[in-house]
Amino acid sequence: MRFDVVTLFPELFEPFLRCGINRRAFEGGQVDVRLWNPRDWAEGNYRRVDDRPFGGGPGMVMMAEPLWRCLQAIRAERAEPEGQRAPAVLFSPIGERLDHAAVEGWCASAGAVLFCGRYEGIDQRFIDACIDRQISLGDFVLSGGEIAAMAMLDAVARLMPGVLGDEGSHQQDSFNPALDGLLDSPHHTRPEVWQGPAGPMAVPEVLLGGHHALIGRYRREQSLALTARLRPDLLQRALDGQRLDAADKAYLRKQKLL
Repeated sequence: MRFDVVTLFPELFEPFLRCGINRRAFEGGQVDVRLWNPRDWAEGNYRRVDDRPFGGGPGMVMMAEPLWRCLQAIRAERAEPEGQRAPAVLFSPIGERLDHAAVEGWCASAGAVLFCGRYEGIDQRFIDACIDRQISLGDFVLSGGEIAAMAMLDAVARLMPGVLGDEGSHQQDSFNPALDGLLDSPHHTRPEVWQGPAGPMAVPEVLLGGHHALIGRYRREQSLALTARLRPDLLQRALDGQRLDAADKAYLRKQKLL
């Protein structure tokens, strides 16, 4: 799987690719990340990649030509058959929301060419001619697409086999199908009693008993309660998809959450 990242600030990615447990995916080549600076394909002494917007307005707009030349160089290096080209992706506030299902889709793909916009955006003509998909992290605006690109790469990398210490770790993540798309339950560790700012706080007794069935049921109920309180849309989706069993529904009714 290969991701080519087009960015004016490739140095932002260097520590990201070297640090943390996900570096295993990057260093081992499971997620091959290559960085491209469109300034290398710009003209003039200053390698200019942006200009003022036609029609006036604040800020600058990234020019189509350097991006197009950079994309051509990437396509040439990837040497993909015409009908099997990796999609060109732009991170943009108007894009589709990146979620767990989308991340799983990228994990099963051959990768993509990721464009990180800057300034007021990219010349719309390049978007219309060359971009296949637009992706957003949410309803807010970033100063550039680099953080969004790193978020996507991080989410993909941690799902690669052998990257996490425990192969089952991501199966308990929020939004995972193994949890029926619900939020993960809270977690606790030592000490058994923590002297918090409001006084002693103990680990729930059920987690200390070693009864795996009871622990599993407790965590499931905590997941249901947390999802009902914070993300009722996810709970409704699980109900609509008939992913909750009779015990789940009985618990929700008992807690007046259904």
